[in-house]
Amino acid sequence: MAYTAKDYSKLLGMKGFSEALLKNHFTLYQGYVTNTNKVIDAIEKLAKEKQYTIPEFAELKRRLGWEFNGMRLHEFYFENLGGDGVLRPDSKLYKKIAEDFGSYENWVSEFKATGAMRGIGWVALYQDIVNGKLINFWINEHDVSHPAGANLILIMDVFEHAFMLDYGLKRADYIEAFFSNINWAEAEKRLK
Repeated sequence: MAYTAKDYSKLLGMKGFSEALLKNHFTLYQGYVTNTNKVIDAIEKLAKEKQYTIPEFAELKRRLGWEFNGMRLHEFYFENLGGDGVLRPDSKLYKKIAEDFGSYENWVSEFKATGAMRGIGWVALYQDIVNGKLINFWINEHDVSHPAGANLILIMDVFEHAFMLDYGLKRADYIEAFFSNINWAEAEKRLK
């Protein structure tokens, strides 16, 4: 069963994100969906031929993590956008963040600081499913740095394609725009 790119055009007109930036980002995401399908098809062809020991099979299996995670992380990213950026203090997620970080403000400071670090990648709020604790992570590449068995709550793309067109080198301004558009209801649904 092939993956199909989801339609996130409802985000067009979102404050702080130009139409050109979002359309470029949607096109990039669609490329991950297309490439995920191509890689899976190629792996399945080699598997039918029992070609498990050839270098092409190994490289395709490695590539699948990049393409699949690129697809899925963008879906989480777009889905946790489009809101008003306000997390209600009486919400379950707000209370959990405050409990695990000492306060909501402490979490915001740490998450934004992580996003402002030099480098490209993602900033993610994960929940450790073993003990329930929330932890901010830096993810360098799509296919590495994900905490094993953790539950993704909120993700912010900090690859250049997510902000350069609108913000140039002013990553902090992009981070503020991201925060003002978080769909907290979607993020809270992910909390276990």
